[in-house]
Amino acid sequence: MPGVTRATDVRRTPLVAALPAVWTFLFSVVLLGPALGWGYVLTYDMVWVPQLDLRADTLGLGSALPRAVPSDAVVAVLDEVVPAVLLQKVVLLGSLLAAGTGAAALVAERSTAARLVAATVAVWNPFVVERLLIGHWPLLVGYAVLPWLVVSLRRGRREDRLPLVLPLLLVLGSLSASAGLATAVATLACGADRDRPRRTLALLALVLAANAPWLVAGLVQSGGGTSDPVGATLFATGDEGLLPAPWAALSLGGIWNAELVPVSRTGWAGVATTVLVVVAAAVALVRVGRGRARVDGLGGLVVCWGVGFGLALVSWAAPDTLGRLAATVPGGGLVRDGSRLLGLTVPLVVVLVAVSVDALLARLPDLAGRVMVGGVLALVPVSLMPDALWGVGGRLAAVAYPASYDEARTAVASAPAGDAVSLPFVSYRAPEWNNGGRRVLDPLGRYLDRPVVVNDELVVSGTRIAGEDPRAARVSEALAAGSPGERAAELHAVGVSVVVVEEIEGYPVPAVSGTTTLDGDLTVVELGPAEPRSASAVRRGAVGAAWAGWLALAAAPFVAAVRRRRSGSSATSGMDRQK
Repeated sequence: MPGVTRATDVRRTPLVAALPAVWTFLFSVVLLGPALGWGYVLTYDMVWVPQLDLRADTLGLGSALPRAVPSDAVVAVLDEVVPAVLLQKVVLLGSLLAAGTGAAALVAERSTAARLVAATVAVWNPFVVERLLIGHWPLLVGYAVLPWLVVSLRRGRREDRLPLVLPLLLVLGSLSASAGLATAVATLACGADRDRPRRTLALLALVLAANAPWLVAGLVQSGGGTSDPVGATLFATGDEGLLPAPWAALSLGGIWNAELVPVSRTGWAGVATTVLVVVAAAVALVRVGRGRARVDGLGGLVVCWGVGFGLALVSWAAPDTLGRLAATVPGGGLVRDGSRLLGLTVPLVVVLVAVSVDALLARLPDLAGRVMVGGVLALVPVSLMPDALWGVGGRLAAVAYPASYDEARTAVASAPAGDAVSLPFVSYRAPEWNNGGRRVLDPLGRYLDRPVVVNDELVVSGTRIAGEDPRAARVSEALAAGSPGERAAELHAVGVSVVVVEEIEGYPVPAVSGTTTLDGDLTVVELGPAEPRSASAVRRGAVGAAWAGWLALAAAPFVAAVRRRRSGSSATSGMDRQK
């Protein structure tokens, strides 16, 4: 087609080809800043601990919904090889680097300037910053996988076979339920083929295997898997300053928690970002419609965008509908957070922005002008959200756990059989040692060496959202008993043998009778041996089968690569013998 550049026409020197990776690495480091320092980034749902144990609840056999399955199990295995304090840095920096380089690969047929702009847009945007602040790191890993997934499926379509790397991408893209849902949508939207039903069925089977651990664990969970409908209203896509929710979502923002919105997004810079994205997309679509530009797999990208933006729009316009879905359908609570799947819109956005950048640069008469304008355009996202610099102004700073946490872990390890309860019995806390009082999900749930019953109720803007864990509800009832002795007896009756109390200003804690084995910033109280709570044989079998399928999928690319190598070696040896 005249005037349309194809990927096969592009020839670059190694230095030019590496520019997007170098560029992405540099501004990813600038974005994370103090998060890369020694210690752990602990913010809202992002809780990393020095040693996460592989136990029943990390595998999805606890009484709570499997929100951290399979991510916790993967971390528990990997931190035996790589210290967790380093592993977290690798995951955070690697996710941003993969997202940026993946965006550049998605527009490989475009100019170098367009690839740099695509990389910047993919990393320096409200979705990434807000999800970093709320701690959704598995979702960001899945987000980083999306462009590579699209690239590999494109290549597989041309080669008429599923790419060898696809199973690994699906596993990495499905470390949480929300990430797995986004990855599944992208895989089927960009890879399914109505003319090749066997290929579509194979993709569906791979997607199910990648999501099997959390999917099966959720289906056989004792609580039923439904959620409080009020959460859909509280987690709906939100306004950002001058931007109404739909406009905020168009430029990849709209998180429900206003505390996490960068200040720059609430003013005219946010408006400018949205206008630029909309104009760039419109220009690109006009060029594509007139045949002046070509986008491979445009239909699949549009479907991904429609699902991501559509969910954000529905959660804003009709939260009651999503609330009813969450209350009646197991797993329906996955779609309560209206902006959580906005990462699905990014592949189309970066492709259209790249098309518009090339259209603009084509109007410039000389190379020097194109280089200068291209460099300026690559910095526009940074200039419009400058407060994302250096860990969002230090909000992502790494911290060290107090020594009392190790002391409590040791004391709990010596406690009688049974589970633990962490007090204060609240889902989130704001200890002063965590970056000056930054809110974080109770770290003791992961820090201790045994299952910990934690409170999964949430309070958002003064409104209570009921939890889904029936055992946590029973613990809450036990703590409401009239005396310390009664509380201890009722906790012991539900399988609790040890209580760990952290003194945090503003968080009252009910007294519990027992034997104090550690007294200090963290107090450990033993209640005596308790009968451990274990999952039924049927549940263990179902979850075990799901993990077996997941492990087989994760190992598939490596097994296939070994077979290919052996096959190639055998063929070479045969040719040598014939000679």
